[in-house]
Amino acid sequence: MRRVIAMLGVVGVLAGIRDARPLAAQTSQPEWNDPHTRQVVALATARRAQQLADTGLVDYQATATGYLTFLAQLGEGFTEPPRIVKADQLALEVFWKAPNLSKQRIIGRRDTLLLPTDIHYHRDHLGIVQNNFPETIRLGDGDEVRDVPHPLSARGMEEYDFAIADSLRITIPGRAIDVYQVRVRPRNDRQPRIVGALFLDRETGQVVRMAFSFTRAAFLDRNLEDLSIVLENRLVGARFWLPNRQEIEIRRTGQWLDYPARGIIRGRWEIGDYRINQGFAAAQFAGPEIVQAPPAEQARYPWTGRVLDSLPPDVRAVTDADVQRVQEEARALVRAEALQRGRAGAVSARGVSDVVRFDRVEGLAVGGGVRQRLGAGYSVTARARYGFADEQAKGELALGWQNASGQGVKLRGFVDFGYAGDEQERSLVVNSLASQEFASDYTDPYRVSFAGLTWDIGRLGGVHWSLDAGYERHHRLDVHATPARGHFLQTLPVARIEGISTRLRGSLPTRLAVLGTEIRGELDARLFGQSADCLRTPAGASSVCDFSTIGRGSLLLDVERPFGRQRLVARTSAAAIAGGLVPIQFLAYYGGPVSAPGYDYHSLVGVAGIGQRLEWRLPVPFVPIRLGRFGRAPASATLAPYAQVVALRQLPFFTRNLVGDLDDQGLLLENRGTWNGYPSVGVGVLTLFDLLRFDVARGLRDGRWSFSVDVSRDFWRIL
Repeated sequence: MRRVIAMLGVVGVLAGIRDARPLAAQTSQPEWNDPHTRQVVALATARRAQQLADTGLVDYQATATGYLTFLAQLGEGFTEPPRIVKADQLALEVFWKAPNLSKQRIIGRRDTLLLPTDIHYHRDHLGIVQNNFPETIRLGDGDEVRDVPHPLSARGMEEYDFAIADSLRITIPGRAIDVYQVRVRPRNDRQPRIVGALFLDRETGQVVRMAFSFTRAAFLDRNLEDLSIVLENRLVGARFWLPNRQEIEIRRTGQWLDYPARGIIRGRWEIGDYRINQGFAAAQFAGPEIVQAPPAEQARYPWTGRVLDSLPPDVRAVTDADVQRVQEEARALVRAEALQRGRAGAVSARGVSDVVRFDRVEGLAVGGGVRQRLGAGYSVTARARYGFADEQAKGELALGWQNASGQGVKLRGFVDFGYAGDEQERSLVVNSLASQEFASDYTDPYRVSFAGLTWDIGRLGGVHWSLDAGYERHHRLDVHATPARGHFLQTLPVARIEGISTRLRGSLPTRLAVLGTEIRGELDARLFGQSADCLRTPAGASSVCDFSTIGRGSLLLDVERPFGRQRLVARTSAAAIAGGLVPIQFLAYYGGPVSAPGYDYHSLVGVAGIGQRLEWRLPVPFVPIRLGRFGRAPASATLAPYAQVVALRQLPFFTRNLVGDLDDQGLLLENRGTWNGYPSVGVGVLTLFDLLRFDVARGLRDGRWSFSVDVSRDFWRIL
C-alpha cells in the first residue's frame, strides 16, 4: 500500500505523465547502502558535480507564480486547523546560467491581511530554489538552516545512508523513464542533516523530485519546529529536468505562558514558460539573487480576482498532503528526538485569567505556575492562585507522560472552581472588567476538589478524546467581593456531594463536511456516583439523604457554509441529565449573549435543553483603521443578523430567583418537568479583522433588550 501511494504521488505531480508502473517489487524494509544503491547515488552525485554543463543547457528563462501565506495556530495539541493571517501572491521572472548563476526578479506582488501582523519574510522565501540547492543547503538567508550538506555531494556520500525504496516507470510521449525512489537518512542524526527521499532518473541520475525535512540540530532558530521542502522537476524539451513545482512549509512553535502558539509560513510555486539557451551575459546575474521590480511595474501586473479567491483550498486549511507525507516519513527514518526540539521548564498558565482575574467570589485573584519537562515524555506541572477577597488558595499538581503522537496519561489533583452551564457567555478578561466595574459576573462557580487520572486517548474517528476518572467533591462558594458599583447576584447553593466521577470528553476540530460545510464540535459525557448530604427537595419538602448515580451529557456543534464572501453560521447546544435526584450544579442553564441573547444570565434553567442559532454574515462598508506596523484593518465590517430559540424542559416553580434564595444546605431536584420555548432575535457587527463583536438582541418571551461587546470567540481560550 505504501508503494502504491508513493507511485500515485509521483504520477500526479510530474507534467506530461500518461502512465507509471513499478519495475520490480520492493521489500517493505529497504536495504541501506547496498552496492547497487551506492552506485545509483554516485551517478546522481557525479551528474550534479557536472552542473549540467555537458547536456547542452547553457541558460534558460522562465516564469514562476506562487503564494506565500502566513498562518497561525493556537491550543494544546494544535487540533484546530491554522488560520490565514496574511497571504501574498507573487510573479517572478527566473533566469539561470551554467554552471550555477541564478537571478530572480519580482515583477508582480499583492497581499491581503486577515489579522494584524508585522511579519516580514526572508528574501529567499520570495523566490524559487534553483538547481535543487548547491553543495550546502541554506534557508532563511542563513538564519533558519545553514551549511547542511546536500546528500548528492562528495560530503553527502559520507554523511548519509541511502536505500532504494521503490522503482517506477514513467511514460511520456515518445519515451519511457525509469525512476528510483531513494530514501535518505543521516548517519549521525544529532548533526545538521536532511531526512527524506530522492527520485532519480535511473539512466542519467538526474533529480526528478526531492522531498525532505531536517534534523533538529539543523535549525539555527530555537523556535523552529519543522521545515519541510518538496521540489519537483519536469522534462523540458524532452531533454532537461528543470523546476516545475515547489513547496516549503516552515513551522515555528512558541510558548506564551505555556499556551502553545504556532506560526506557519507556506510557499507554493508553479514554474513554466521555459525559453532555452537565450545567450544571457554573466553581468546580468550580478548582485543579489532575488530583486524586485520598481513598484510601478509591479502594480501593472495583470492579476485577476482577489488573492483569497485564487488561493488553493488546501493552503487555507491543513498541511498539504505532500508536505505531511515528508514529515511522517522523516520521523519514521530517524529517532523522533532528532526532529523534535526539547524544552526546559517554563512559566505555566493557560491564559491571561490564570495570571490575574476578578469575580464575585475571589475579588482580585493572581496566580501562575511552572511546568518542567523531565525527559522521555514526562513532565511536572504546578499551578496556584490566590483570591484577596475570599482569602483562599486554589491550585493543581500534575505528573504527566506523553508520547510523540500526543497520547498520554496524567496523575493530578486540584482544588479549583467548577462552573454551572455548558456555554461560556463571555471571555474571562471581559468578565473580569464587567465584574469589577458593574457587578456583572457571568459565571456560576462552585468549589471542586479532585484527585485522579486523565487519559489523553488521542484521535479516534477524527475526534480527539480524553477521559477523567477519580474522586470528586463539590462545595458551595459565597460572594466576598465588592464591585465599583452595583451588587452581585448570590452564588448557586450547590449540593454538597462527593463520589466517583468519570468524564469522557471529545473535541472535533474544524473539518470539511458534506455540501461544502465546515463543522466542529465538543461532546461531554459524565457519570457521577454521589454520596450526598441530606438535601432539600423542591417546594420545601422534607430533607432527603441519598446515594445515586447521575448521568449528564452535553453537545456543542458549529456548522458553517460559505457562499462567496457571505457565510451561514449555525450553532447548536444541547444538555440533558439522567437520574432520580439531580444536584442543581448539573442542570442545564441558558441565558446570556451566547446561549440565549435577550434573557438574563442563566435565568432559564431545566433538566434538559437545546438551543439553536442561525446567523447570516455578510460584508458591509466600514471605516478602515490603521494599526501602525501591524497593518491596516480593511474598509469593511461583517454584519451578522441572527435568530435563536431555546427549548427547555423546566421544573415546576423553579427559577433562578429561587436558586438565589436557597440556603447553604443546597437542593436536589427530581428529574421531571415540561418543555417551553424562548425565542430571540438580534444583530451583530464584527470589525477590526472581525476581532471585535458588538451585539444587540431582544428576547421575545418575557425577555428584554440586551447589548454586549467582546473579542472573537476564537481567542477566548487564551484570555
